[in-house]
Amino acid sequence: MKTRTTETTLNFAHSFKLESLAEPLEAGSYRLVSDHELIEGLSIPAYRRVATHLEIPAISVVAVKQQYLPVSHEEIYRALALDAAS
Repeated sequence: MKTRTTETTLNFAHSFKLESLAEPLEAGSYRLVSDHELIEGLSIPAYRRVATHLEIPAISVVAVKQQYLPVSHEEIYRALALDAAS
């Protein structure tokens, strides 16, 4: 099955909380990586999202180790909306 990966940069002006973390993440720019797989058998190419990961720490932080935290697409965009409303 054919797959593709997209990367998006998300900017948070304030610290934010995700369900899978005990502590909030700092404000900053974060890379969101989404993996999609091709849906076979359609007349036009179409993809479905199969995984979404947030790269931590923020892009601006110099770190020896970076991690990819699995997140739901809905949760991360809910956090962005809360950040924009603050």
